[in-house]
Amino acid sequence: MSVTNQTTVTEFILLGFPGPSSLKLTLFVTFLAVYLLSFMGNTLIMFLILMDSTLQTPMYIFLGNLSFLEIWYTTATVPKLLATCLLETVTIPVSGCIAQYYFFFSLGATECILLAVMAYDRHVAVNRPLHYSVLMSIEICLRFSAGSWTGGFIAPLLPTILISHLNFCGPQKIDHFFCDSDPIFKLSCSDTFLAEALGYTCSSVVILTSFLVTMSSYGKIVVTIIKLSSREARKKTFSTCASHLTVVTIYYGTIIFAYVRPPAKYNFTIGKVISVFYCVVTPLVNPLIYTLRNKDVMKAFQKFLAQKRFLLTRNMHKF
Repeated sequence: MSVTNQTTVTEFILLGFPGPSSLKLTLFVTFLAVYLLSFMGNTLIMFLILMDSTLQTPMYIFLGNLSFLEIWYTTATVPKLLATCLLETVTIPVSGCIAQYYFFFSLGATECILLAVMAYDRHVAVNRPLHYSVLMSIEICLRFSAGSWTGGFIAPLLPTILISHLNFCGPQKIDHFFCDSDPIFKLSCSDTFLAEALGYTCSSVVILTSFLVTMSSYGKIVVTIIKLSSREARKKTFSTCASHLTVVTIYYGTIIFAYVRPPAKYNFTIGKVISVFYCVVTPLVNPLIYTLRNKDVMKAFQKFLAQKRFLLTRNMHKF
């Protein structure tokens, strides 16, 4: 599209969820509560893993990485979502919009890779327990973690560079609560074919590859569980992976629906609703599932509370 005699847009307007003030206020309170619970839950998991030596194993190091990632993942989008629920007009500079796009997809790609690594970790723990300490040593675990972050931040780099060279000359309203790929491409008055093709190819490759690796690992775990003679042994083995599998199912289910599809097949209303699940809900589900279903984490939390009660009682006796 020609940009001659057209004004270059320097900022976008985020529309968020339309509706009356009462609905927006309800959404604001709901999203704020979920965001704060997610932030506190993930922070608590990180704190427990750092403070309790019994949790400083590969499985919990991966979990600590996931909790750290979820904090930034929600922070990349939720503040603007909350602003759209309170304010009539919420703007974001074009440069800020592109930066949000990059960090959101970088963190999303990192989570995909990290979930695949965590599935592989459970596969090794279940299927090769005698070799686990060698195949998944602390050093190897840290390399896997670093590789997840590096790969995640490299994946959307080229599409982001191409988007930064697009022209935007109106309209400037983004029918979303953050700078997702489809709304950005829709507003550009440049040829977006290359950026769209590369962006969707990168997202599809990262999502589907990590999903297949994850499902392959869990498939091998299921085969092992079926072969176990004892019902109690099957139950115990499956319980070690059930929480991770729940998170994986929710997360991949929504992002595959949102990003593994032809670019033209996009409904902005449905897209916003689906985005709430992987931007807001999943980061809360993560700490809830891992803390409520994990005996080691609960034991570490109880130990922490006992220490706090002891210190509080001792300080009260001093007075």
